[in-house]
Amino acid sequence: MNPRPRTEHPTTLSDALVVLIVDDVPDNVAPLHDALDEAGYTVLVALDGEAAIRRATQALPDVVLLDAVMPGLDGFEVARRLKAQPATAHIPIIFMTGLTETEHLVAALDAGGADYVTKPIKPREVMARMGVHLRTARHVRQGAVERSQARNALDAFGYATITVRERDGRLMWQTPLARDLLQRYCGTEAPQTPPAVVQWLRRHLGEAQAQREPPRLTLENGPRRLTFRLHQQVGDQDGEASETPGEGGDWLIVMQETSDASVLEAMAQAFALTAREAEVLYWVAKGKINRDIGDILGSSPATVKKHLERIYAKLGVETRTAAAAMAINRVPLLQPRG
Repeated sequence: MNPRPRTEHPTTLSDALVVLIVDDVPDNVAPLHDALDEAGYTVLVALDGEAAIRRATQALPDVVLLDAVMPGLDGFEVARRLKAQPATAHIPIIFMTGLTETEHLVAALDAGGADYVTKPIKPREVMARMGVHLRTARHVRQGAVERSQARNALDAFGYATITVRERDGRLMWQTPLARDLLQRYCGTEAPQTPPAVVQWLRRHLGEAQAQREPPRLTLENGPRRLTFRLHQQVGDQDGEASETPGEGGDWLIVMQETSDASVLEAMAQAFALTAREAEVLYWVAKGKINRDIGDILGSSPATVKKHLERIYAKLGVETRTAAAAMAINRVPLLQPRG
């Protein structure tokens, strides 16, 4: 249905916005439908709860005006189901109710309603309430888009990101690279978060909430490693981080895959080392003595010592401790893993 030209209630907010009205009595819908249509909104209608969920899921309206009392699936259950679906959870719901007792109004808000208006419905009041919640929803969606763009940009640099809900450990969002890595290392798919990641997150939430970076989690897969770093709290469904520990918020986790080969290449480039010199310095940074390094590389301790002398000269240091420290500082992939 195309919106008519606005004549009575001009507003730029209503441009291209979609409103879903849910009421089992068509006579109740008609006056509000006409007023919204005249104001320039695109109006959808559902006459029962099941139809409301289907239309909301398909059309993703900007706001839902929901009758509280309907036969079959009532408005409270409709709201709960819409809020349980990630695709529709962000849509503000305004209850339309003739029930004015406190417990009914509390039930409406507990079910996920953002607001309520009492019957008989006054279209001007409804549109005023809608304006407030639409502006808030638009701000939250814009923030979510910006965060998503920033997270996706990390994929291009070899980093993968996920967000995990603190309350129940549910995986709420992931970049394409993160999805592939979790499948390879953990065999899991959204919305399941790998158990090891959930345990690590919960174990270190206190440090993160105190703004101290916790130890990183590393999962091994042969010569490759997947490292998880707890980055920041990015907000709950309302777009704000919860201030109460354990009660909300999604945590942004940054992942990076590394391997011994990539570390050796990074060291060789950082210090202009040969491949064998890079291998020797790698094991020095891991705390190995010359005899152990010789056993690993199939060389004698004397040969390892000669490689070390050349390494010292290239790094401008005189001891293995200084060489190891410089390697760890210049090559982040060598830093100890949690």
